[in-house]
Amino acid sequence: MTQTRPQQSTGQWADVPEPKTVGDHVVERLARWGVRRYYGYPGDGVGGVMAGISRARRAGAAQLVQVRHEETAAFAAVADVKYGGSPIGACVVTSGPGAIHALNGLYDAKLDRVPVVALVGQSATPALGTSFYQEVDASALYEDVADYVIQLSSADQVIHAVDQACRTALAHRTVCAVIVPSDLGSEDAVLETPVAHGYSHTSSVPSTDPGAPPAAALREAAAVLNAGERVAVLAGVGAAGATAELTAVADALGAGVAKALLGKHVLDDRLPWVTGAIGLLGTRASYELMQHCDTLLVVGSSMPYGEYYPPPGQARSVQVDLDGARCGLRTPTEVNLVGDAAETLAALLPLLHPRGDTAWRERIATWKEDDDAVREARCAATADPVNPEAVVRGLQAHLPDDALLAVDCGTATAWYARDVDLRPGQLGSLSGLLLSMGGALPYALAAKTAHPHRPVIALVGDGAMQMNGVNELITVAKEWKTWEDPRLAVLVLNNRDLSFETWEVRAELGEVPDPASQSLPDVPYAQWAQLLGLAGTRVERPEDVDAAWAAAMAADRPFVIDAVVDPATPIIPPHVSTEQALQTVKSGLRSALHGGEEVPGLVRQGLRQVVAPVLSAVRHRTGGRSED
Repeated sequence: MTQTRPQQSTGQWADVPEPKTVGDHVVERLARWGVRRYYGYPGDGVGGVMAGISRARRAGAAQLVQVRHEETAAFAAVADVKYGGSPIGACVVTSGPGAIHALNGLYDAKLDRVPVVALVGQSATPALGTSFYQEVDASALYEDVADYVIQLSSADQVIHAVDQACRTALAHRTVCAVIVPSDLGSEDAVLETPVAHGYSHTSSVPSTDPGAPPAAALREAAAVLNAGERVAVLAGVGAAGATAELTAVADALGAGVAKALLGKHVLDDRLPWVTGAIGLLGTRASYELMQHCDTLLVVGSSMPYGEYYPPPGQARSVQVDLDGARCGLRTPTEVNLVGDAAETLAALLPLLHPRGDTAWRERIATWKEDDDAVREARCAATADPVNPEAVVRGLQAHLPDDALLAVDCGTATAWYARDVDLRPGQLGSLSGLLLSMGGALPYALAAKTAHPHRPVIALVGDGAMQMNGVNELITVAKEWKTWEDPRLAVLVLNNRDLSFETWEVRAELGEVPDPASQSLPDVPYAQWAQLLGLAGTRVERPEDVDAAWAAAMAADRPFVIDAVVDPATPIIPPHVSTEQALQTVKSGLRSALHGGEEVPGLVRQGLRQVVAPVLSAVRHRTGGRSED
């Protein structure tokens, strides 16, 4: 089937044809809300809606990306919004198993506060309640994941149902579901709502977001911030679009800024007062920032790790968020400002007293320098055969200015958080609160679909790659020739182990990992890509890392790097001291001695990744005096 080049590359869409059926009408009404792109998989339970999307696609009024699984359809719909492609993500899935499969991706939207509308098929109306094939109670199934769920029973419900779903998804930044029985999708459309009792006339115009909070609340917040001497800022994805305002406020307060992982792109990682990621996978500099500040400003973040906020009673806090229910959720706050981040910070700025003393920022810069030294030492540590952190760090020299990054859950997340410095114009995302494996490939696919002219890099562990990545490479192979820039680089950290979980087994349970549950087969990922008509290479030596990234970024088609990396490379939390880390290694040694785990690699890597970087940082701070 010939595929039309996506209309979004020019930002122009044709008008949706006049609806003939209910399926057509659903698509036409969604287009009024800016929904033009759909990710899905066909089935007879949603055939009428699929037919409506297909007719709109042939008219240049919609785009359909057929993925390999309904879960990835939902993930891609979430990512389409996260990467700025659509105002509302849309996935279309069939009845029964299709509806069930999509749930994981939709929970990603729910937890990360992303507006998504799911179009869900259902058994034919006469069959409902008869234990028909593929019949599940979709309304009950979606009750938890969606803020608004409606199962259509007549054609004249379409206008109200679609409007309410889109309005709710945008206002609450959440999931909504419209369930369409298979027979209803093909019925004649009812385009006008009757003027009669029992009918509502609705609007397809989105509401505005809150602007700045009241002046009195801004003055109260400014008083708290002005009283602080050591101000820290925690910025999340809610600060996206407010980079200039956030920078101005941080400069006025002489503050350091730590970033939640979904907000990594909000500020340039290279700035000396930006300490990088916060939390379990964050930097030591961000941990020190929170431990020593006396005032905290939280902007657009709901980072859940309580131990990485300032200790109770240490710091006065102000929070800015679009949702008042999120304010004070993670740490006690004195002033909660509900409003748009950019407008709120702009209104707050004139009320702040600029700092003349630079001692706090100089201290922050020292923490960051130490962090950078430790990071470089960790990446330089030898491994068997390749250091995974060094592979991810190697991307830095080849990262295009307009790159989009998609990151999976696992060790890839840790190395992305600590070793990839995002610059202005770049954007990275992942499954933030759900922390689901299997998100990177559908995220990357959505990023390329929404921005076919920009290069995309996916960072994936071998567990996630085997979960759904190898299948979605088929979708990549199907779609890539429609992209203006064909570059999509997929790094697979191939350690033949579910290594993040393996380290949790060691550290949290004190158990020896069981190969039956933790080990993975060694799959030739690059060769699989080549079989699909894509490109790829296998990296088994540290000296080949740079050439692999150079080849991926110069390729004329999607490129898979199969990096064979050491599973014994540990992830050390930023607050762990050298003494604690050594105890962990000793504990691992005792566990290994009793349980038969491979001792030399575990201890060697523990010492190299923990002790050597700390000593290197000490030498860096003391001018290279090794006796220190």
